[in-house]
Amino acid sequence: MTESTRAKPTAQRVTHVHPKKLLLTKWTAVKPRDRQKHFLVAKVIAPDDPDAPIEWVEIESVFGKARRRIAWRELRDASQWRQGWV
Repeated sequence: MTESTRAKPTAQRVTHVHPKKLLLTKWTAVKPRDRQKHFLVAKVIAPDDPDAPIEWVEIESVFGKARRRIAWRELRDASQWRQGWV
């Protein structure tokens, strides 16, 4: 593979995740939130309509145990989140 055909990493690279497989996954915030950096997906919030797609998850800070609700698609933005604990 030559230099020109090799994929170059970018800060906006999308992490491939599926909302139904997010429960208990680990995430690191690129910019710490309220002095917290490491989070777990504590809950995948099912929509009222069973045919509607999943839109929200609840993340929990590993150290502070504070929970917040975010759109699960935010986790795909590599400029905000890294999968795993980095």
